[in-house]
Amino acid sequence: MIADQAMTWTPRHPTDLGRTVGVLRRGAGDPTFHRGADGSFWRTTRTPSGDATVRYSQVGADELRAQAWGPGAADAVAEAPVVLGDGDDPASFDPIIPLLAEAHRRFPGIRMLRTGRVLEALVPAILEQKVITLQAHDSWRALVRRFGDEAPGPVPPGLGRPMKLAPTAEVWRRIPSWEWHRAGVDPQRSRTIVTAARHAARLEEASTMSPTDAAARLMVMPGVGVWTAAEVAQRAFGDPDALAVGDYHLANYLGHALWGRDMTDDEMVEAMRPWAGHRQRVVRLLGAAGVAGKPKRGPRMPFVDHRAI
Repeated sequence: MIADQAMTWTPRHPTDLGRTVGVLRRGAGDPTFHRGADGSFWRTTRTPSGDATVRYSQVGADELRAQAWGPGAADAVAEAPVVLGDGDDPASFDPIIPLLAEAHRRFPGIRMLRTGRVLEALVPAILEQKVITLQAHDSWRALVRRFGDEAPGPVPPGLGRPMKLAPTAEVWRRIPSWEWHRAGVDPQRSRTIVTAARHAARLEEASTMSPTDAAARLMVMPGVGVWTAAEVAQRAFGDPDALAVGDYHLANYLGHALWGRDMTDDEMVEAMRPWAGHRQRVVRLLGAAGVAGKPKRGPRMPFVDHRAI
């Protein structure tokens, strides 16, 4: 496969490609993301210069490579080091406790990636509001396949079908109500996405702001709260402190993983103060290390089929 643009570089910090870029994947069969059998990762995106398909791969022990196709290939390759966490500096992270120190030692290559694409991160985050993850991923897959554009470049080996680009802001705005319903998305979440799409240009400006100002810009949108803003910050802004307060499971997960008890969101926020500036890094390290949270005996979020309502 001869790419339109390509670059190989040595990252500033050790980089575990899969654990870094894998957070962009929205479930099995995500049309915008693919993991190759050879360990490569494929992603589609819309750059300022146009659409692009990017393939990220490890080259030897220390180098990374980005290959891209499409009108936005040059942009996609140029921004690849930043996307893969080149701006993420863990030097100020103090694990404090042995559990985190060991996880940090075992997984030094977890980087906080930064795509700079707000709407690409915001729409799937809104779809994940107040529903189980499987439902949100089903909705994302259905909507992207139905309304997204075919991605430029080759079909990744073994995939069997072309990748897709997420719909543009204009297309998100124009999806009719029955198509949202058909995809299992209730009116509240669809309205939030449509409203965000109408203000996409202003929202994209958040990628150049401080974390506080970026969160404030996002939360101006009706239906976008602290949890959704944090989910965007984790992917679009590379914020190592973006703690998803309001998550259905996170407070109890961290409570049991670190302190052996249930916690409310307020208690979690207070307890995480020692890691201020790196709270999302703590979550990622615990997950990579397979640290268990609360035993799965509590209530689970119910499955609500909005297509039947």
